[in-house]
Amino acid sequence: MSGQELQRVVGLPGAILLGLGSILGTGVFVSLGLAAGIVGPGVVLAVALAAVVATANGLSSAQLAAAHPVSGGTYEYGYQFLNPYLGFTAGTMYMVAKSASAATAALGCAGYIWHMTGMDAGDYGVRGLAVGITLTITALVASGMRRSNVANTAVVSLTILSLVAFVVFGWVGLDSAVASANLALDGVFDGPVNLLHATALMFVAYTGYGRIATLGEEVKDPAKTIPKAVIATLFVSMVLYVSVSATAVATVGVDTFVEATKTAVAPLEVVAQSFSVPAVAYVVAIGAITAMAGVLLNLVLGLSRVMLAMGRRKDVSERYAEVDAKQSSPTRAVWHTGLFIAALSLWGDVSGTWSFSAVTVLVYYGITNLAALNLPVEARRFPRVISWFGLLSCLSLAFFVEWPFIAAGAGTVALALVFKRISNP
Repeated sequence: MSGQELQRVVGLPGAILLGLGSILGTGVFVSLGLAAGIVGPGVVLAVALAAVVATANGLSSAQLAAAHPVSGGTYEYGYQFLNPYLGFTAGTMYMVAKSASAATAALGCAGYIWHMTGMDAGDYGVRGLAVGITLTITALVASGMRRSNVANTAVVSLTILSLVAFVVFGWVGLDSAVASANLALDGVFDGPVNLLHATALMFVAYTGYGRIATLGEEVKDPAKTIPKAVIATLFVSMVLYVSVSATAVATVGVDTFVEATKTAVAPLEVVAQSFSVPAVAYVVAIGAITAMAGVLLNLVLGLSRVMLAMGRRKDVSERYAEVDAKQSSPTRAVWHTGLFIAALSLWGDVSGTWSFSAVTVLVYYGITNLAALNLPVEARRFPRVISWFGLLSCLSLAFFVEWPFIAAGAGTVALALVFKRISNP
């Protein structure tokens, strides 16, 4: 039996945890090191700047979701408040970027697990385990939002505990003079291009808050819950990102941190091995596994809901719009999403995923802000200047990513518009 409606089963705590489960993954365990390699100790500043941009974008998403609380996120907002082409572009950007990110999260989770066993599984071992993890999580998501929410609460709790342990024990016994020298921002402002490049990459690390809006149809009292959940999610994640990046750089220095990111499966674990309490490294490794699993779970949730919305508007097969009445889950959309991610995982590592995601995500949230600017006065919750700032920030930061990825993002947009034109003449 199938219907068209999802049930509203997610309250404020669950919505916050879904947002955190989407944010606290690759962003904190990998991208901090990537950004540090670009801007050095200025990574802490890049994290803070990215949080400001993410807040503006988050407020635009929140008021759109409160005004139009259905599955699909900016795909739906584009259709509702702009035009079908921009809505379709947003949906395409989300599906392309987040599918690749989900495969990367699956591979990362598998890599961390093999690393903890001390065994060298090789590429095929990592890929095989990644496929198994993906299919297991897909089955969990297909069983309904209630079970997914419980699982997400467990993995997010373990992730946060591991990050708090990293920060607390990182400063135990640390020489203040060494920490100050490692965190010195000398030369950061001599190269604003590097700072903005790092900010663009770190912005991607915050964008999991959008999952709350994407799942708007399943949130209780969305007009009140979604704005509160987005703001709380951004605040908690900003505190954790700043704390973790400052701790990593202060304890081992930016060069060692960057090198660990390039050569180690678990860079934060490498940093934690230098702490006065060695057991923290093991805790961090467990946190990394739960973080990657949480990101994968939330991406399967988000991607399947966008596919559900696209099925409703017949941009893809209408069969994806079917909702299993018993599980209150778009089962077909969930399984097809999971199988596609598993296929990407089996294919291997997704080179350049993070930079490509930066471009496509900035386009996606540019459309979000544009839609927010078109909200009717009675539906607007925040001043229009916030959405203008978010829009201009997205458009500006996109040009600080490497040109090959900008070209790839532009090509993806062009192909999406051509496909939309041909399929709906």
